[in-house]
Amino acid sequence: MTQTSTPKSTSTAAGVSPTSERNTGLIQGLMAYGLWGLLPLYFLTIGIASPMEIVANRIVWSLVFCAILLSVTRNWHQLFALGRDRQAMIRLTVASVLIAINWLTYTFAVLNGHAVEASLGYFINPLVSTALGVIFLKERLRPLQWIAMGFGLATVLTLTFAYGNVPYIALTLAFSFGFYGFVKNRVGRTATALTSLSMETAILSIPALAFMVWLIAQNQDTVLSAGPAHFWLMVASGVITAVPLLLFGASARRLPLTTLGTLQFLAPILQFIVALTVFHEPMPPERLIGFCLVWVAVILLCVDMATQPRRDRAARAAVAAPAADASATAPAEKN
Repeated sequence: MTQTSTPKSTSTAAGVSPTSERNTGLIQGLMAYGLWGLLPLYFLTIGIASPMEIVANRIVWSLVFCAILLSVTRNWHQLFALGRDRQAMIRLTVASVLIAINWLTYTFAVLNGHAVEASLGYFINPLVSTALGVIFLKERLRPLQWIAMGFGLATVLTLTFAYGNVPYIALTLAFSFGFYGFVKNRVGRTATALTSLSMETAILSIPALAFMVWLIAQNQDTVLSAGPAHFWLMVASGVITAVPLLLFGASARRLPLTTLGTLQFLAPILQFIVALTVFHEPMPPERLIGFCLVWVAVILLCVDMATQPRRDRAARAAVAAPAADASATAPAEKN
């Protein structure tokens, strides 16, 4: 995902300039995060359904859409190969449970007047991912990252006071997606974006389909009882779920991690704007202070990510300098 050298060499061989590849990746990344940021507007159109029904439909129709894509791209063999990888399947099973929790929490939040708190969860998510790297991968934080983590903790404490309780929705979203990304990272390159999503939805499809059948049998569903327009809107959840993920996967192959890391904040910013302007959720001063604190943390992380390539180049130059000096003096010593 962070390998920038491979896309560059591929584009050169194909006659496509690195700048063109980077611009294409930037457009794809903006589209992916833009669609995720505007997702609350879609939930507004299907709000008569319960969060559980929406998530169940999202899983089942995503699987249908993925099956169509696998057939069109003739990649079923990759899915079957993934199914034979025991370690990858264990991790994808855990990932599927985490993403189901994330989807259900987010849908509940948007449909029950907590869209602002949901956007907070995705602002906090990079801080959670950083903390997971420190705890499980023994990564060392740089000074700006430590300061950002401090602002993140201050955000949670401030909003605990502002909401009158711990912001459980935001923290559930942040930790479920943070652990989801961590588990998916452990899968490595075993699975592509399409095969990974297909397998995750396949794992979840049995309970999801069973729940849909139960709702229909109890006459408590909306997918078949609320008219054709609502039915097709529910079916569209498969496309709405899969397309941003595929755009993100294509963007990740063309852009460095620092650029992707900066783009990811577009989604919660759009979610925050939609919550205030469309859902008209309140923003009292104490809650605004909490959001200002997390925005400071986000800015610090962006600055740290933006300066990382320069630090990497400096480190490589420091390593290369002694080797260059040694090769320059070697002929003289030989003579």
